[in-house]
Amino acid sequence: MRGGPQRIPRPDDWRPGGPAPWSGVDHVDLSLPAVEEALAARRSRVVGKVATSRRSAVLVPLYESEGQTWLVLTRRAAHLRSHTFEVSFPGGARDPGDPDDWATALREANEEVGLDPTLPRAIGALDRFVTVGSRSLVHPLVAALPGAPVLRANQAEVDRIIFVPLSELVQGDVFREELWPTGDGRVRPVTFFELLGDTLWGATGAMVRQLLAIVAGVDDPLAR
Repeated sequence: MRGGPQRIPRPDDWRPGGPAPWSGVDHVDLSLPAVEEALAARRSRVVGKVATSRRSAVLVPLYESEGQTWLVLTRRAAHLRSHTFEVSFPGGARDPGDPDDWATALREANEEVGLDPTLPRAIGALDRFVTVGSRSLVHPLVAALPGAPVLRANQAEVDRIIFVPLSELVQGDVFREELWPTGDGRVRPVTFFELLGDTLWGATGAMVRQLLAIVAGVDDPLAR
């Protein structure tokens, strides 16, 4: 069954949005080399206002197994004060001892899911953005793993580790866009991916959407 325990603060006056950016593409090469090639052809940008001194980084881990490219995600623990059960990438705030954002992403992935920091290989970055709540500049860093990783969830932060093939994410019944009024006359597009047992949405959904649009080689209005 698709969908999970995530609480969606959906406004009453929301309405359906548009189709997936890649919906008109006949075939998308989702192999890891194709992902790496697509990311190498672009530079990440900063989206939104950047008047903040807080920095965060997330790791977007990919690996090939069983003839498919897989994405590693986490479901946040139920006892956390915020974003309970939300599906996200391993990541967090930059510590004073972190020399750069890559070090932050590796440290957080090791702490949250036990990922050996010597395994990831940097292959690109998605657009940096400022979070609405914490006002932190987030840098999503995409990494390739040499194979299916052996991971363990840190129960203090992670309820479970989720492995999703990219081929599932581009299926027509998985992607959904909703338009949420913001109260100031504007409308905010919100991206959803209905996984088996979980709903991926919000900032992480937007990152996955951008990754897939880059690989598909299509223009996404949300990335402008």
